[in-house]
Amino acid sequence: MPNHIRKSLYLAILVFIFSLHSSFSSERKATVIALIGDSTVTDESGWGSAFANHFDKSVTVTNFAVGGRSSKSWFDEGRLPEALEIRPDFVFIQFGHNDQPGKGPDRETDPNSTYRENIIHYIDEFRQIGSHPIIVSSVTRRNFNDSGQIQSTLGPWAEAARSAAKQANATFLDLHSLSIAYHNAIGPQASHSFNPTEADVTHFNNKGAEAIADLIISLLRSQELELCNLLKSDY
Repeated sequence: MPNHIRKSLYLAILVFIFSLHSSFSSERKATVIALIGDSTVTDESGWGSAFANHFDKSVTVTNFAVGGRSSKSWFDEGRLPEALEIRPDFVFIQFGHNDQPGKGPDRETDPNSTYRENIIHYIDEFRQIGSHPIIVSSVTRRNFNDSGQIQSTLGPWAEAARSAAKQANATFLDLHSLSIAYHNAIGPQASHSFNPTEADVTHFNNKGAEAIADLIISLLRSQELELCNLLKSDY
């Protein structure tokens, strides 16, 4: 075989091997995030889609949140196996709104017992497959008193989420406290500009979703998690 042909063949083999190595490296670097929760986490009326848009192309965010679900009903409907199947590197877990009184026995939980136990169960299930669970306390509803301050009824469930995360030594993001402080700072008029409809003070339009996603990212940064290295450069 002529020398110049041998050199060309050798170069082609090197290029092929390098392309395979690059492909495998790219696959190894892919990061999968799962979101589970209620309507305030969904892409349609929650912070899910806005949150996902904060990450670069190496991150895939799959949203398993469903409107109207509590930490109890989401599990009881058999939704956990689908989320476990994708084997996420990180899973964000936020419930509470539909765990409150008045939601019926299929959804209600007690913050001091069943709610905390449910959160710990989620943590254990995802850890068994190597996922990093991140517990997020309930984002506040935008209910203001006459003094222009947020009045939240979600406090007991937010504290139960903190307690569960502490007991299980899991990452905890106190979105409840931060969202209350944020809305108190900007006031009722600005806060209600997040409403998808005039009377809806629970869910978010695009503007509201972006604001809450920004709060979650700020909490992530405060934890100095490696996940922050995958944020888009403008965040």
